[in-house]
Amino acid sequence: MHTLTDLAQAAARSNLHHEDLDWLHLILADWQVVSDLAGSDLVMWVRTHDGRFLAIAHARPATASTIHMDDVVDMYIQPSRQTLLEQAVDTCQIASPPGARWVGTYSMSEVAIPVVRSGRAIAVITRETNLSLPGFLGGAEAWMPHAADILCDMIARGEYPYDATPVSVTHGQPRVMDGALLLDPEGVVQKVTPNAVSCLRRLGIRQNPIGRLLIEDVTEVLKQDQTIEETLAVVVTGKAAWRAEIESARATVTMRALPLLKGDERVGAVLLTRDVSEMRRRELELMTKDATIREIHHRVKNNLQTVSALIRLQARRSDSEEVRAALSEAERRVTTIATVHAALSQNVDERVDFDEVAKKVLHLAVVLAKTNQHVSVEVRGHFGKVNADAAQALATVLTELVTNSVEHGYRDYGGVVSVEAERYGCRLEVTVSDDGLGIEPDKAKSGLGTQIVSTVVAGELSGTITWDRRKCAPGTIVRLYANLEN
Repeated sequence: MHTLTDLAQAAARSNLHHEDLDWLHLILADWQVVSDLAGSDLVMWVRTHDGRFLAIAHARPATASTIHMDDVVDMYIQPSRQTLLEQAVDTCQIASPPGARWVGTYSMSEVAIPVVRSGRAIAVITRETNLSLPGFLGGAEAWMPHAADILCDMIARGEYPYDATPVSVTHGQPRVMDGALLLDPEGVVQKVTPNAVSCLRRLGIRQNPIGRLLIEDVTEVLKQDQTIEETLAVVVTGKAAWRAEIESARATVTMRALPLLKGDERVGAVLLTRDVSEMRRRELELMTKDATIREIHHRVKNNLQTVSALIRLQARRSDSEEVRAALSEAERRVTTIATVHAALSQNVDERVDFDEVAKKVLHLAVVLAKTNQHVSVEVRGHFGKVNADAAQALATVLTELVTNSVEHGYRDYGGVVSVEAERYGCRLEVTVSDDGLGIEPDKAKSGLGTQIVSTVVAGELSGTITWDRRKCAPGTIVRLYANLEN
């Protein structure tokens, strides 16, 4: 699938600069508004090196019937229509044929709009309207095509899209079909669609908005304790191409202003509205849920740390070396689980970056292991994102493996335990190796730690694990294969 940049560069060769392509992308990001206001298909064409015109983008209206049932992108215009596009590009003026054109069983009107940047036409947009079917899905709004005419004139003068149009970062971008108002240069409502009336009613504005200064009505319905955005006034009066969100006691509505310009003169504005009350309510619920989950993980982590401290205190009070050893192992396992919960408490979902968790728990395993030798741990490779259940199990398994290597492999000298991970989608391969004394073949899986590891790997990680002596050097090598959910 070719992108707009690929098509434009291939068609126009060196005629289009990077700044030209950026301008075309800005138009495409916002031309659905023009298509919906006009009730027309919009097709963007660029002139090729051999003089033909290639379609590089297409927008269908959401407010009327489309002209093109098939995809026209990456197709050349018919020779009979090419003269109109050449006229628009050569003169940098909007061009239109003298009458309607028949396409099969229906008639259509066509206008060629040059896309002008820095005084040069870099592309042309055809505005194609089906004249044989009813116009707007929400009722005949005769003022909308006139507003689209002004926006098309602005494209031909290089004034649209607006320089100050903000990038959309939230859900709920207003669209023409969600509600639209036509304002005069002073911000007085001239025309309004039924959906826009509904948005205003939900805000609490009961009066007929036509002939009224909208900013006055909006100010009256704002919450008393609500901080008024600085952009609200210029948006609601249509003076700036910006967006604002209005929250009353009853609803939340987003508004976007599209100033209609003729050179330096502002002749009015189109104000798009959308009721986003339910959307914002769900977003708030999700944020509350995420915060609750993080708080739960934080409290579990704190409780586990308390349990760990109590176990450590009990171990110190015991006179039995065997009891102290057992309690120390229990403390290490509890601390490992607490480390995973600490990582989960920092995320908005039930997944953790296990690369960071592995470094923490394995370093802790070496520190808490019973040995008089200097042993370090090296972690290489990539674990990736792991869900909460698998993270708990994987942390427990790796801690046990590293602890066993330190305590049983390095009784007489120190060394390095190496942990290497390789991730292939849902499949994880981990190798734990040391250069210690090496495991005795008849003692594999005989201890409590290795029994825990085997049970967890098979039951919670849906994987397998093997223990072997290193062949070319002293030490043990453990291979773990786990299946993780994405």
